[in-house]
Amino acid sequence: MLSWAITFLVVAIIAGVLGLSGVAGTASSIAYALFVIFVILAVIGFASGRKPAA
Repeated sequence: MLSWAITFLVVAIIAGVLGLSGVAGTASSIAYALFVIFVILAVIGFASGRKPAA
């Protein structure tokens, strides 16, 4: 999920440089939402303390 957030962030930066403000705004919003979801899931994973199956 973090890789998708980084991908949309890169798309937003490239679109911003090229002057495509609508695309840049949409891509940055998606990147932000995916990053927040990643952080929430990471915190839940750390809080639950479950160990991966070996």
